[in-house]
Amino acid sequence: MILIQNSVISDDIADKYFVCDLDKCKGACCVEGDLGAPLEDDELVLITEAYQAAKPYMTARGIEAVEKQGHYIKDHEGDFSTPTIDNKECAYAITDDNGILKCAIEQAYLDGKTTFKKPISCHLYPIRITKYDNYDALNYDRWNICNPACSLGRALGVPIYKFLKEPLIRKYGEAWYMELVEEIEVAS
Repeated sequence: MILIQNSVISDDIADKYFVCDLDKCKGACCVEGDLGAPLEDDELVLITEAYQAAKPYMTARGIEAVEKQGHYIKDHEGDFSTPTIDNKECAYAITDDNGILKCAIEQAYLDGKTTFKKPISCHLYPIRITKYDNYDALNYDRWNICNPACSLGRALGVPIYKFLKEPLIRKYGEAWYMELVEEIEVAS
C-alpha cells in the first residue's frame, strides 16, 4: 500500500502495466457491466450542463435513454451513474469510423463546446476509487476485456500510474501526483 495525503493506493497501480488498446477492445468498457459510468456528486451538475453540448454527437438511442432516464441515474445502492441503453451501453457512448466506442461528452470537450471532459471514473479507468469517511482507496480493477491493454502496457513498459498521469492530476492535483511518483520511485 502507498499512502499519499488522504489516499490509500494499491501497489498494483505502481506494479502493473496498462495502456488502452482501443483497436483490440473497441471501447468495450462503455458497454460491458451492469451500470453506466460511476459519477461523483460534483459531476451531477457538470454532466447536466454538458448534455446540450454532447447531444449533437450522441446516437438517437442515447438521446432517448437520457430523455427517459435523466442525465444520470441513482442505482440500488444510492450511487449515481450515467444512464444506459437497455442496461448495457452508456447513453453517452458513440462509435467512431473505426468501430471504437468513445464518449460524446469528451468529443464535445475536444471540440471546445464544454469544459467537462468526461466522468472521472472513465478517465481514471482501470483505477476505481472507493470513498471512505477519511480517505479514498484507489484500486486496480482487473477486467478480462482489458487484457489487450495489459499486454500493450507490458510491451511498452508503462505502469498504470504513468498511463493515468493526466486523470490522476485532474482528480488529486499535481503535487499529489508528484508525491506518488516519488514514493514509487524511492521504493523501487
